[in-house]
Amino acid sequence: MSSREFEFGSVGAVTVATKGTPGARQFFIQARSGEDLFTVACEKFHIQSLMLRIRQLLDAHDLGQPPLHAPISPRLPLEARWSAAEVGVGYHEAKQQFVIVIRETGDDEARSTVRFWVGVDPIRAFVRQAEQTLAAGRPICVRCGFAMDPAGHPCPASNGARPIF
Repeated sequence: MSSREFEFGSVGAVTVATKGTPGARQFFIQARSGEDLFTVACEKFHIQSLMLRIRQLLDAHDLGQPPLHAPISPRLPLEARWSAAEVGVGYHEAKQQFVIVIRETGDDEARSTVRFWVGVDPIRAFVRQAEQTLAAGRPICVRCGFAMDPAGHPCPASNGARPIF
């Protein structure tokens, strides 16, 4: 099987979606360009890293902050084309667009790549929606920084049973 390249030149919306309950959620990145829809399964840390880097790029290029209004919701059902191994983002000044690049998990020779070219307003909406999605998860312990489970939280800062790595 050979790798494939997908490129979406003018994405109208990028969203974060989840399936499951906090603590057992699966995360997705979904992009829409007209009627075309591309969904990739990913991990929470992919969303967190992407959101952080986009914020850095927005600040570095003085492109403003994410809006306060609720952004576009993902389209259901969530059917991922593949799972993400690597997620990256950059800003192309001449195009005034961000590019999100996602590589598939698997063999290097067979891994596919997708690129989403996204304008400033949709990328700011993505950051806002990602923040809201991540905030809807399990609460974070203020003492140790780990997510707290509803069944209990063995906080290492309180001499709990959870190992510290």
